[in-house]
Amino acid sequence: MFHKKGILPVVLTLGMFAALFVAYPVSADVAPPESAPGSNPVPAGEGTQVRMMAETVTLTILPGSTSSPTAIADTTAVFSMRNLGTIEEKMQVRFPLSFFAGDSDGRGNFPEIDGITVKIDGRNVATKRELQPFLAREYSRPQREQIPWAVFDVTFPPREDVTIEVAYRVNGFGYVYYPYRIFRYVLETGAGWNGTIGSADIILRLPYPVSGQNVFLTDTASYGEPTQSGIVSGNEVRWRFEDFEPTYKDNFKVVLVTPSLWQSVLKERENLAKNPEDGESWGRLGKAYKEVIMLPKGYLRTDAGGREMFRLSREAYEKCLALLPKDSLWHYGYAELLWAHYYFDVYIYGQPDAEGILPLTLSHLQTALQIDPENQRARELLEQISYAMPGVVKADGDEFIYLGLTATPLQPTPFVGLFTETPPPVLPTEQPTMVAAAEATLPVSEPTVEPLSTPEARAPNPICGSASLALPGLAVAFWLGRRRRTGI
Repeated sequence: MFHKKGILPVVLTLGMFAALFVAYPVSADVAPPESAPGSNPVPAGEGTQVRMMAETVTLTILPGSTSSPTAIADTTAVFSMRNLGTIEEKMQVRFPLSFFAGDSDGRGNFPEIDGITVKIDGRNVATKRELQPFLAREYSRPQREQIPWAVFDVTFPPREDVTIEVAYRVNGFGYVYYPYRIFRYVLETGAGWNGTIGSADIILRLPYPVSGQNVFLTDTASYGEPTQSGIVSGNEVRWRFEDFEPTYKDNFKVVLVTPSLWQSVLKERENLAKNPEDGESWGRLGKAYKEVIMLPKGYLRTDAGGREMFRLSREAYEKCLALLPKDSLWHYGYAELLWAHYYFDVYIYGQPDAEGILPLTLSHLQTALQIDPENQRARELLEQISYAMPGVVKADGDEFIYLGLTATPLQPTPFVGLFTETPPPVLPTEQPTMVAAAEATLPVSEPTVEPLSTPEARAPNPICGSASLALPGLAVAFWLGRRRRTGI
């Protein structure tokens, strides 16, 4: 059997040559399959005098179970239509049940919305499923010639308003796996009606208060461009658009934290409100925050909500360790958070370690192994650090030499040139209190295994596209890909 230290250099060498000489296209299977989005209805035929005066789309996110890695939205779309002409129009109205431009979910499948219901002026009407041509787009490369539509008959009297209400359930999907889910709504199909859309209100309703921590309210490089300018009020976010001719640029997208994970955050907050001296709850809260902000390749969210949760996660881990200083696993869990911040936000960008994050990381890992020499998670993280920064940690048989605690490591050469993103700002946080390694010599209780498990293991995310990750990060990416992120 090959030892992982023997095979790792081979893997890294091959990975470096591949990154240097091969331009990989983005593979369709690097992300979970996309779910069919909801869309504005489409008139059958052209030249209608019916205008969409207003629409209100409400996505109500279901609470889900605490073990569910998914997100589901009950969607209701209400359209106020007016025939601006002088002649009654009778037509079939179509609602796409799959991707309206003939696309697939990225894996060659064509998911459909099922259980759709339609009301006209408050009365239920029958719909039928028909295969009809997809709607062409200038940037579309259709993968099939026909798509399924929900078709229903509507009569539009002249100069009168007709209300159409469509309701259905959709699943969220994720570009980079758990813990985020994306919901989309296609507005551009509404361009088939007469003139502009008078107004469009889109409402996202969560089962708990909305914040920049559980919903991306600003742009983020990790998820493209979620729709901006949402107004937060309690459990809702609202977007409004007026008098517009929708194109693909107007299509709606929102990114949110999987409800089960955010409910774990709320649960631990509630526990701590009742018992602020519960060290395990503090640790579980720190872990939950960390899960929210740590992406599959190991780097942390750097938007305002992500920076705030990093600070909160640190606070929670520090309070946990103040109450449980001899718990090896919580020392490791905190070190994992600190290393992710140091490596991806400080080291790779050549920033000075003004807060002493690296020695603090090593101190917690050293303490973790002094308490429990068999803590495999701590060992794996130290091996990862030793491959990424050989001058900081050295493996000596079953022992580790913590060079970064006895000497000042050389400042790294910045790898900013390999990145397209602006270096993230230094995260605002208080200087942490280091837990002395000497505490590990005291009588030690059995480390507590954290009961908060991730509903869905954080799946490996292969490196694809351009060299967005600096070559020294290949060691980190390799180890992150090998282990299932179910730690603490």
